[in-house]
Amino acid sequence: MKRGPAAAIGADDVPPGTDAVLVRVGAIGTKSEHVRYEMQSQLGRNLEALLADRGIDGRVRHRRNRPIIEVADASVAAAAVDAATDTFGVVSASPAVTVDPTMEAVTDALSVVADDRFESGSFAVRVDRVGTHPFTSEDAEREGGSAVFEAVSDRDPTVDLETPDVTFRAKIHDDEAFVFVEKHPGPGGLPLGSQRPLVALLSGGIDSPVATFEAMSRGAPIAPIYLDLGDFGGPDHRARAEESARTLATYAPNHLDSILVVDAGDVCRDLVDSLEKGRMLAFRRFMYRVAADIAADRGATGVVTGEVIGQKSSQTTQNLSVLDSVTDFPIHRPLLTLDKPEITERARRIGTYEAAEITAGCDRFAPDRPETCAGLQRMADIEPDWLRERAQKAAEGSDRVPL
Repeated sequence: MKRGPAAAIGADDVPPGTDAVLVRVGAIGTKSEHVRYEMQSQLGRNLEALLADRGIDGRVRHRRNRPIIEVADASVAAAAVDAATDTFGVVSASPAVTVDPTMEAVTDALSVVADDRFESGSFAVRVDRVGTHPFTSEDAEREGGSAVFEAVSDRDPTVDLETPDVTFRAKIHDDEAFVFVEKHPGPGGLPLGSQRPLVALLSGGIDSPVATFEAMSRGAPIAPIYLDLGDFGGPDHRARAEESARTLATYAPNHLDSILVVDAGDVCRDLVDSLEKGRMLAFRRFMYRVAADIAADRGATGVVTGEVIGQKSSQTTQNLSVLDSVTDFPIHRPLLTLDKPEITERARRIGTYEAAEITAGCDRFAPDRPETCAGLQRMADIEPDWLRERAQKAAEGSDRVPL
C-alpha cells in the first residue's frame, strides 16, 4: 500500500472542466458515527491546512464519508490533488468534473473527458450511483460507453470490461454527479490529530524520520526531539535533523512547526571519559529519559524511535529490553522488523532520504567494542550515577527551534 506522497501530477492529468477533487478515505469509514464525524472533521481541517500552506485556492466540503475539494478551475486542480494525496487518512483522490445528475449531463461529460484523455487501446466505463434515479448504473454505463466510443471512434478504440487501458468513471448522487478518470493514491492511515500526541527521537538519519512519518500516518501528532552531540556530532548532524523535520512538516503544517533541541554534548564527553563498553547503551538510556521527561511535560503518551531489531549493536533484543527499562512511557518502534532496503525506499518516497545522506561525522562517540548483550544489573553497575539527573536537566533546558 502506498505509504508516502503521490508523485506530483501535471495539468495533463486533469480532465478539462475539472472543478473538484474527490477524496477517498479508508479506515475512517469503518468507525462509529460519532468517531467518524470527529475524524472527518479533523481530516477536513488538515486538508484545509495543506491547501493554505501551499497557496492553493480550494474549499473543503463533505458528503458523509467523502471530503470534496472545490477548486476555482482546472489550473489549480493538480496541486489540490497533490495536497490531498499528501494528507494522512486519504486513500486516494481524483480530479473530477461536476455535472447535473442526469443521464445526458453525465454522458456528455464522459464524451468530453474521453476525447481529451483517450489516445488508443481499450476502455471501460464504470458508474457508481447513490440515491434514486430514473436509470440504473448499468444503463448509465451502457449509455456512457456508447458516448465514449463515439467520441474517440477515430482512434480505433475497443471495449474491455476486465482489464481496460483506461477506465472512465462517474459517481452520481441525487443532487450532483462527478466524472473522473484516475485515482491517485494517498498515504492512507488516520487523520493526523485523531490520536494523542507522541514525541520522537529524530536524528536525521534514514530510520528515525521514517518511523516518525509512520506514527504520524496513524493519526498521532509528533514533537520531534533532536539531541545535539556537540563536538561528537559533526558540523552537519543538526542540520540534517532539522531538514528532516522540515520535510515531515510539509505533511502537517497545522501540527508540526518546530523541533526540540537538547544539548547533549557535555554528556557525550563525560561518557567517553568514563565508559568504554556499554557507552552507547548508556547514552541511549539517557536519550530515553530525556524523551520521557519531555513527553510528560507536553502531555504526550509515548516515545517513537527508529530502532530495528539487530540493525545496530544497541538494537539487539536484549539491549532493547534494557533501554525500555528506564521509563514507564511506551516506546513505539514502527520499523522494528523491517529490512534496511525497505526503510530506505520509504525514506526516498516521503522525501527524507536526501537529508539523511548528509555526512554527519558522528562516529567518534562509538566505542571500539560495542555492548551487544547487556543486562539490567550490568548497566546498573556501570552506568554513572549522575545520568538520571543530567537527563532531567537536559530535558528542562530543551530549546524549541522553529522550522
